[in-house]
Amino acid sequence: MRIPILPKLFKSRASPKNTFWQNAYAFFFGPTPSGKTVNERTAMTTSAVYACVRVLSETIASLPLHVYRRIGQSKEKAMDHELYYLLHDEPNPEMTSFVFRETLMGHLLLWGNAYAQIIRNGRGQVLGLYPLLPDRMEVGRTEKGELYYRYLKDGREYLLRKEEVLHVPGLSFDGLVGYSPIAMAKNTIGMALATEEYGSKFFANDARPSVVLEHPGILKDPEKIRESWNKIYRGSESAHKVAVLEEGMSVKTLSIPPEQAQFLETRKFQIEEICRIFRVPPHLVANLERATFSNIEHQSISFVVHTIRPWLVRLEQAFNNALFSKAEKGEFFASFVVDGLLRGDYESRMKGYAIGIQNGFMSPNDVRSLENMNPIPEAEGGDTYMVNGNMLKLKDVGAYIKEKAGGEEDKKILELD
Repeated sequence: MRIPILPKLFKSRASPKNTFWQNAYAFFFGPTPSGKTVNERTAMTTSAVYACVRVLSETIASLPLHVYRRIGQSKEKAMDHELYYLLHDEPNPEMTSFVFRETLMGHLLLWGNAYAQIIRNGRGQVLGLYPLLPDRMEVGRTEKGELYYRYLKDGREYLLRKEEVLHVPGLSFDGLVGYSPIAMAKNTIGMALATEEYGSKFFANDARPSVVLEHPGILKDPEKIRESWNKIYRGSESAHKVAVLEEGMSVKTLSIPPEQAQFLETRKFQIEEICRIFRVPPHLVANLERATFSNIEHQSISFVVHTIRPWLVRLEQAFNNALFSKAEKGEFFASFVVDGLLRGDYESRMKGYAIGIQNGFMSPNDVRSLENMNPIPEAEGGDTYMVNGNMLKLKDVGAYIKEKAGGEEDKKILELD
């Protein structure tokens, strides 16, 4: 029995959902319960968001990025590959590799997606990479199931094939188009914006919400007196001035509850909330309340392992998937170098280097290379791997005693003869 309705219910692959178009934009961005409108640009006016985005973007952009060639179980830098220069030095004539990667990371952190147009020659080789604004990009799928990208620029639409776009999606529900961290945390960021606005208005009046001027008689023009008072005594720059009152007039300050004046605690909490969204340790955004000399190094290492490393893997796999041809993917790959971020203090590094040299898995020149020092000539032992003489293989333990005992027995036999 044939049921014709079933094929209509199931499709080979669902179409991607773009979060920045049509009704979805109003759902993710827009007004919040705090009354503040949150989008990627208003969010950047919050110091904590701006600091977190800068820390992540600049950290990843400053890491060395190389293209390697696989050689058996080892690897070497493929400096002769055209992508090495593009990724390491200059992806296009208008920007450096640092600026390009910083831009991509900024887009990822704010919009949840990063796009770059891939310029290729007739042989399919990559000639340049140009970043594209995520809020002007729409991702769709043709009737044949192929992805396409529609980019809006200067009122015109440009259709790009999948091979022409480097797309790095963030966390998503369909694996194709990422959702914006700013949109997902708009209530938290809206609260931070509202708190900053409250603080600005609070201190604009010298932290005094209102003052009542009392007069025993009837005032003919109270508005004139109010404007005159505000002009002279309002604002923090007018604090501690001597007030001159008219005859019979008195000043009464209206106090506020202490909990309303403790908005700084609310601001501190919002900073921690925003750091939690981006998984950035608070000490990296200058919040040193809970930072100590003993734990700050471990926090920095945890930042590299749990925050930086997932972003690096996401970028590396996107580069390898979009920029290399099928024939090249088995031989070449792009990878970041994170050793510099995992370096400890000077004393810890020296102890680690000493252990490496004494146990034979590091040479003096290996250490000097990590410390950005010139190598020692090979004739002077710079590339020599040494092992501590006190360390022996388990099977060789007691070999000297056995050999000595064997020699004594041979000597006795000779004497008997």
